Amino acid sequence: MFNLKTMSGETTIKGNPSQYVKLNVGGCLHYTTIGTLTKHDTMLRAMFSGRMEVLSDSDGWILIDRCGKHFGAILNFLRDGSVSLPESTRDIAELVAEAKYYCIAELVESCNKALLKKERGEHEPTCRVPMITSQKEEEMLISSTTKPSIKLLINRHNNKYSYTSTSDDNLLKNIELFDKLSLWYSSRVLFLKDVISTSEICCWVFYGHGRKVSEVCCTSIVYAPHKVYTKVDCPEARIYEEALNILLYESRNAPDQELMQATSTRGAVSGMSTYTSDEEEERSGIERLRSNKSNNQA
Repeated sequence: MFNLKTMSGETTIKGNPSQYVKLNVGGCLHYTTIGTLTKHDTMLRAMFSGRMEVLSDSDGWILIDRCGKHFGAILNFLRDGSVSLPESTRDIAELVAEAKYYCIAELVESCNKALLKKERGEHEPTCRVPMITSQKEEEMLISSTTKPSIKLLINRHNNKYSYTSTSDDNLLKNIELFDKLSLWYSSRVLFLKDVISTSEICCWVFYGHGRKVSEVCCTSIVYAPHKVYTKVDCPEARIYEEALNILLYESRNAPDQELMQATSTRGAVSGMSTYTSDEEEERSGIERLRSNKSNNQA
């Protein structure tokens, strides 16, 4: 327990960092530890380390005569060293005033930078999709994020064959689907766009905990009697399935295998799962090509 020593109707507090205290900040009630309040060199450290006297009521609530609107943000900054700033200029200015009162210099600096950006008309986009410039950059982005990742490899110029009649439309459908998913899940998933790789023309790759989990390849080779074509598909259901499965990697623990089994139409839960849009057509095309070659030789 922390020690309460009454002096002229006021109180000095000093206790174990793990001990909780009750705060009444302008009528807003908060419950936190002494360790949080004394974590940084601020006025709150002085108040809750016994160096300053504080007021308390008969129920044991420590009274702080400040507006409590932004005190939750103050506590979160003390806990984590950073905090999401309010959207409006007015709220940021109010938070600056509170941070100055509690002598939290880093938070004051962050708020002032945000206010300066707003004055200049700068805007932070809600959705960001990095464009991959090298394999090294891709590896760094995927390994450094705590989110699951989805990469769309889209590279139409990497094609020595001609396209089927529906390929161009399907290529655009893949791009549109990627854009929709990135807007919906940008706060939960890191989306990457790769336009420099030469391994495929259109391929989705899904990563969890920094490693490749699955992929959906949307291109296949079609063998016609006198020409070889490249076919591009847009298997939306398959892509949605993998996108939902990758959300299971948001937690630090590996997804439950039974849950993965239940959410997968394929039942492929161990290792990396792959999907090729038209494998059977490709195999049958190869067989026809071999058969025609044998007949010609005969």
